[in-house]
Amino acid sequence: RLFAHWEAVASTHRVNLPRDMAGPIAQMARHRHAREPVPYVSLSQHGKCEEAAYEERQYPAGKWACVTMGEPMYEQSISMSFMKLMRYICKENSVGCHLGMTIPVLNEIHLTKEGTELEREVLTAYYLPGEFQQNPPVPMDPEIHITERAPLRVITRVFYGMTTEETILREISLFWELLGSTDMVLQGTYIVASYENPSIPQRRNEIWFIRRA
Repeated sequence: RLFAHWEAVASTHRVNLPRDMAGPIAQMARHRHAREPVPYVSLSQHGKCEEAAYEERQYPAGKWACVTMGEPMYEQSISMSFMKLMRYICKENSVGCHLGMTIPVLNEIHLTKEGTELEREVLTAYYLPGEFQQNPPVPMDPEIHITERAPLRVITRVFYGMTTEETILREISLFWELLGSTDMVLQGTYIVASYENPSIPQRRNEIWFIRRA
């Protein structure tokens, strides 16, 4: 039943769910309440009527497991990448055990020069839990790379629901309207941070604008 549910979710992203994902899905379900947050420091919050419109944060350097995909649709790329990461998290690693889930999972995207669509390549990154930061388990999948990512300063804004190319472009546009004209953040490179699994219809996401060095 659980596999059939995930199969239906995958089909909405136009992705076929392989049978060998049954084990990782079951493991993820068993450990669904144990999710370690990626560490950060909140630098400032901006909003009206006690509701934060956006927040500035500093994330420290850390080790991430990363996969890059370039499928025709954004949702296909992140689905294919996360299936690879799920296998790594659940067992396909050099220690042969469940590593534990961290949130958010990051999806780094780039806009075309015209700024009207996303480039096809998306990098999906999973933060290694604290106990594995010093000595990350080696992935069995050669397409997964363990990367030391530099400290990151971002301006973030929450949005809910599905993350399609259309919704992401809309959220980027809305965020630019909110921030106004500024050269303190990168234009063309953004991060979509996902906090919940794709089966949750109104799942929490954030759009991150990256502060210039």
